[in-house]
This record gives sequence, C-alpha cells and structure tokens, in this order.
Amino acid sequence: GVHFGHGTRKWNPKMAPYISAKRKGIHITNLTRTARFLSEACDLVFDAASRGKQFLIVGTKNKVADSVARAAIKARCHCVNKKWLGGMLTNWSTTETRLHKFRDLRMEQKTGRLNRLPKRDAAVVKRQLSRLQTYLGGIKYMTGLPDIVIIVDQHEEYTALRECITLGIPTICLIDTNCDPDLADISIPANDDAISSIRLIL
Repeated sequence: GVHFGHGTRKWNPKMAPYISAKRKGIHITNLTRTARFLSEACDLVFDAASRGKQFLIVGTKNKVADSVARAAIKARCHCVNKKWLGGMLTNWSTTETRLHKFRDLRMEQKTGRLNRLPKRDAAVVKRQLSRLQTYLGGIKYMTGLPDIVIIVDQHEEYTALRECITLGIPTICLIDTNCDPDLADISIPANDDAISSIRLIL
C-alpha cells in the first residue's frame, strides 16, 4: 500500500519527480525513489544510533498513534502520539518544567503519597497525572532536545516540523503526494494514510 498517493486533484507539483503514474484519478508513488530515500534514512538513523543519539517519532493521527508508540518502545526512543503541544521543542524550558512535575507526581504515586492526601486533592492530582501521561508520556525520559525527529504525516504535524526547522534539528519525514518534499532533510515518498505503509517505514 506504500505506492498509493492522494487523488490527482490534491497534489503538490513539487512531488512530480516522485510520482510514476496516475491510475483511476490517484497518483502512484515511484517506489524506486521511495526505496532510495528509505535506505538513505536508514543509513542516517543507524549511524546516529550507533553514536548514541536521541530520536523522537511524531505521529498524532488516531490511526497511527499505536504504531508510533509501538515503534518507539521497540527502538527505545521517544514519541509524541496524542497531541503536539505548540512550543514543545522551541520552548524547551517550559516542557522540561512539565516533565519534572510529571516525574515528581509519578514518584509520589509510586511511593503511595497520593493515598495520604484528602480525597478531593488526590482526585485533582490524579487528573493532572493522567493529562501529563497523555501528552508527555512518550517523552518522559527525554533529557534534552532530540538529535533527529521522524515525522509520520507532514500536514498533520506541520507545527512540529516548523519547530525542528527553527531549531535546526534534522528531520526525516514521510511525504504523500500532497506534501512539500523540500521541508524535511530526508523526505520518504510514501502513503501516509495506510497503516501497513506507516508500519513498514517505521
């Protein structure tokens, strides 16, 4: 399913070199290009991993959230799969403060301190904890800005991509036929809607 693009009306002309055909009103991605950029991305990732670099995978669409989390756990790297909070990287000091708060609350929960609080306070804290878990659970062990960010859907994660560009963090992006291939450092032309396609690439 990697080769299916978007409808021919919803396309970005910059993607022309990566499209091999039109079929039934749908653009078909050129898989030889996909394979080339995928192996380039693999080389970059393997090299960075061997030097102990930090990775962050971003994919917040409902149907890709699980695949993103699974890939991150398997590769022992960080992920954001529920919602990208604006400024998560560009305003790192605030994110760091939130992460400290999150770790402290988890510590309190583990040591059973929450049980000693009045019921009402405990409920407030638990609600806070579950919100932090939803948004920051995937980056709870992140101690600084990531070295490489892998983005699953360019349109959906545009804010994340812009933050990486602002900070000069290298990005690997999965791009469908309606995306701009010039934004990421390595763009892999592939279907960004089919779960099988996303899983394969992750």
